Amino acid sequence: MTADLRDLYQEVIVDHSRWPRNVGPLPEASHQAEGFNPLCGDRLTLRLKVVDGVIDDVRFEGTGCAISTASASLMTEALKGRSASEAEALFADFHALLTGEPKANPALAKLAVLAGVREFPSRIKCATLAWHTLHAALHAENRPVTTESMP
Repeated sequence: MTADLRDLYQEVIVDHSRWPRNVGPLPEASHQAEGFNPLCGDRLTLRLKVVDGVIDDVRFEGTGCAISTASASLMTEALKGRSASEAEALFADFHALLTGEPKANPALAKLAVLAGVREFPSRIKCATLAWHTLHAALHAENRPVTTESMP
């Protein structure tokens, strides 16, 4: 990766961390889950409004490090208008991107800014917390997701 591209990616992460998108309550949510990273204190609640199997709206609330917040913000932008199965596939491809086994998926384009996290294994859990919380919300899991139970 060139230095210019790395700088651009860093700018996008900082932008989404400082001014995250889709933050706030979602009173008409049909799905909800909580996630927690005890290692660095990231904590979030994710709410989805799913209509006819399609994610119509998604919002999150909580506190977290720059990587966690940016990932949640980017994720919410990527999910709107996708079916639950498309969201699950995107999560699998995103996780593969961070663990060094990227798949060709055009939907990963904006999410690729987080690929550099794979160079810092302890930060992968920060970047995937919102995604694991998404999985829990889609499957109506009643217990909070923690990074201690993540692969």
